[in-house]
Amino acid sequence: MRRLSVAALAATTLAVLAAAPVLAQPVQPDVHGPGPLSLSVLGSYASGVFDASAAEIVAHDPRLQQLFVVNAAEARIDVLDIADPTAPDLVSSLETVGVPTSDGSTVVDGAVVNSVDVRADGLVAVAVEADPKTDPGWVVFYSDGEPRGALRVGSLPDMLAFTPDGAALLVANEGEPAEDYAVDPEGSVSIIDVSGDLADLTQDDVRTADFRAWDPDGGRELPADVRVYGPTTDPQRRVSENLEPEYLAVDATGTTAYAVLQEANAIAVVDIAGAEITDILPLGVKDHSLPGAELDVSNRDDAINIASWLVKGMYQPDGMAAYEAAGATYLVTANEGDSRDWAGYGEEYRIADLVTDVAPLCEDAFADFPGGPAELVAEENLGRLNVTAANGLREGDEPCYEELHSFGGRSFSIWSTEGEQVFDSGADFERITAELYPEMFNSNHTENTFDNRSDDKGPEPEGVTTGRIADRTYAFIGLERIGGVMVYDVTEPAAPEFVQYVNNRDFTVDPESADWQRAGDLGAEGLTFIAAEDSPLPDTPLLAVANEVSGTTTLFRIDGGDGSDEPGEPGEPTESSSPEPTWPPAESGSASPDSTAPTGADGGSGGGSDGEASAPEDLADTGIDGMGLLFSGLVLLGAGTGLWLLGRRRNAA
Repeated sequence: MRRLSVAALAATTLAVLAAAPVLAQPVQPDVHGPGPLSLSVLGSYASGVFDASAAEIVAHDPRLQQLFVVNAAEARIDVLDIADPTAPDLVSSLETVGVPTSDGSTVVDGAVVNSVDVRADGLVAVAVEADPKTDPGWVVFYSDGEPRGALRVGSLPDMLAFTPDGAALLVANEGEPAEDYAVDPEGSVSIIDVSGDLADLTQDDVRTADFRAWDPDGGRELPADVRVYGPTTDPQRRVSENLEPEYLAVDATGTTAYAVLQEANAIAVVDIAGAEITDILPLGVKDHSLPGAELDVSNRDDAINIASWLVKGMYQPDGMAAYEAAGATYLVTANEGDSRDWAGYGEEYRIADLVTDVAPLCEDAFADFPGGPAELVAEENLGRLNVTAANGLREGDEPCYEELHSFGGRSFSIWSTEGEQVFDSGADFERITAELYPEMFNSNHTENTFDNRSDDKGPEPEGVTTGRIADRTYAFIGLERIGGVMVYDVTEPAAPEFVQYVNNRDFTVDPESADWQRAGDLGAEGLTFIAAEDSPLPDTPLLAVANEVSGTTTLFRIDGGDGSDEPGEPGEPTESSSPEPTWPPAESGSASPDSTAPTGADGGSGGGSDGEASAPEDLADTGIDGMGLLFSGLVLLGAGTGLWLLGRRRNAA
């Protein structure tokens, strides 16, 4: 059972009644929250390709009003004209295969495009992964739609970014291992001097910042909480092979960059001028047993059960952005989580399997749970949750796990540049989505399935960007699984305020059906803020979102915040004549979204494929007639008020 507040019932009733128009008339999002901004869809471009990463990362050129979108499915960049932002139009593509490089190689067939950035003068840089991925990759440059050469960089260049002055280009080379670990390249950051004439670029302009200083023979001591684990092909390069830069953010001065080391749960500090990694900042763990840090851990309990559990989450961010506040630089991270899962090594286990296949739980560490460790690992409790086998083991004659470490924080965080956590959004994302979409809570992006991702990483915050509107700074965080964007005012780094959550996914459309393009945006991946002065819409900032599953690139207009327009009323999705929704039958013993303790109650579905759970098939008629809908509309304000109070409680915590 899922107990729902009247406000949540009203909000969700109207959400399910939302229209499902084709992408030529873009799905307008459900907008929920107290304001002061209002996001609405201007236009959307659809690649027509489902679940093949046809829209991953997006960059904006304000000179030509074009978007450059990573189409990994075709190893190219799609160029969209957004001079009319209501009708983004594919005008050309930047092909990478066959481009010659300065070292005499050529971008090979089978290469994968991973990232794109655009300099103020229109120079486009594209990160290209080799085939095989363990070979060195490339950066390919374009101007005026034509390739202008390429340079070789490290293995698996996953993300790149220009410095604010455009004088340097930074590339995060992830250096993932081969499936069998026969080869494990070093992770690194390439720094390319692009201050001169592009025609004069050579391999000598590429410098590499590596992690060898932390290897056994390097002389520097690795911080204890930086995760270095799994096999290695060279014991003398254990650290430099193990650390894998995923994402980059550059400070406003252009002197320092920060690289996410996702699997290691850390951030590297890069001195750009010296091409040197100067520090590694461990991020620590999130104690999910504490108030405000609750989570839902099971997809087999047939319930929304956001509760306190004896688990510690590794933040492991994917996307990251840097911004300035009161003269200091802060880092905003989307705490997605990730594991090493290769044929030659895998760290991820469900807890029920971990205790039988690797080592049991330590009795003294989990004795406080009712029923002890045996009850804790039941499917409706922690048994289904995926955790790492590489952390938390108490070694000795009888090894046992004294801590359980899960992947990701299901949140966003703000950090100082010394690695101190200034803020974390706690349980906000799961609580907000549970209130608004109780029928599709923790759904996957490729299918409409209730509670499907609770045993993994929940809503899975993937990407983040920041933008300045008037005198306020906002963070926009994309949720990869259930979809949509969370918006927070982060002007005060230690006291962000929840602004709103927007989602233009239509859950009445099955993503697995032939009609999937009517489902809206699925799998938010890359986000780019377009300032009002750079916007094709006069005096109106925009947000561009690339969605890897639906293959769509969507432009949201942002009203309010600067006094130019009034924000729209929260919680009012588009109405339609869709059938009335039905709700699951009430059952006793299940938890409400506000629960703060494990239920311990059975009620799981039992069957189903691994990692999946669906909402109950037998749904009770609500009996909601016209008067009921009118009443739901009247209490809709309660949904906005409830979310405002939620944000206030979160900030107070």
